[in-house]
Amino acid sequence: MIWIDWIAGAVAGVLMLSLRGWLAALYALPGGLLLVIGLANLAYSGVSFTLAMNSRGGRVPFLRAVAAANMGWAVVCLVLAAVWAGQASVFGMGQLVGEAVLVGGLGVMEWRAAGRPAAAGRGVC
Repeated sequence: MIWIDWIAGAVAGVLMLSLRGWLAALYALPGGLLLVIGLANLAYSGVSFTLAMNSRGGRVPFLRAVAAANMGWAVVCLVLAAVWAGQASVFGMGQLVGEAVLVGGLGVMEWRAAGRPAAAGRGVC
């Protein structure tokens, strides 16, 4: 799971930063907000990549912290959706709510995986 987390964060961050101007118009959201979201995704992907590289025997260090960060980011996305509900386009709302669902769901799965022992060396994440 941590590899999915890393790749998803990196791809989302790169795309958000690369297409920020176009997405700002499509989403009807400020480019500065999309810049912050893109940078947050890249920063998070760097942390998750580091943790993935340091996993041993199927255990990812600080996986509960990663899970909590994902669930926290989901809440941030929902708050942003509430704040921008009157201005954001359906695509902008879809981005914010969709990211909350995906990241929050991944956080819940990581939280559960952190409580399980690694399965015969295959790992849980």
